[in-house]
Amino acid sequence: MKKSFVVFAMLLVATFVFAQKAGDKIEFDTKDMGGNSVTSAIFADSKLTMINIWGTFCGPCIREMPDLGKLNEANKSRGMQIIGIPIDIVDWNGREQPRTKANGEAIIKRTGADYMHLVPTKEMLNGFLRNVQAVPMTFFVDSTGKIVGDVYMGSRSQKDWQKIIDSLLK
Repeated sequence: MKKSFVVFAMLLVATFVFAQKAGDKIEFDTKDMGGNSVTSAIFADSKLTMINIWGTFCGPCIREMPDLGKLNEANKSRGMQIIGIPIDIVDWNGREQPRTKANGEAIIKRTGADYMHLVPTKEMLNGFLRNVQAVPMTFFVDSTGKIVGDVYMGSRSQKDWQKIIDSLLK
């Protein structure tokens, strides 16, 4: 019972600590894992973008990535895309960590998570990623980059994510 309370309290605190909320606008100028320039203008390409913040050290993050890859494929025609952000491939000053980045690239390949993954910049870490306390953390933005719906802590099944996507695409 005590352990359950501690876990619940930690999740509750993490939920309140994450400062992003519906209506906040996400903006960035960075590169993807392949070195291509990417800005928040990419949101205009889709009705809905799922942003999944993950870590190379995080078992639940890695376990859900095959499902996220399938969701990305299944929902492209509906105007939905997924963007991953492996938060630990840079240090808190935004400097790439080559060994960790290589591990992240291997995880992406192994899990079939072939959607776009962004390299966090110092500005991103000091901006919308500043209060990430746990991973995976997922939220959705509309075509203008505004957060819609809830911020989700923890991994979900493909079926659970699909229900959330369906409700946001209505």
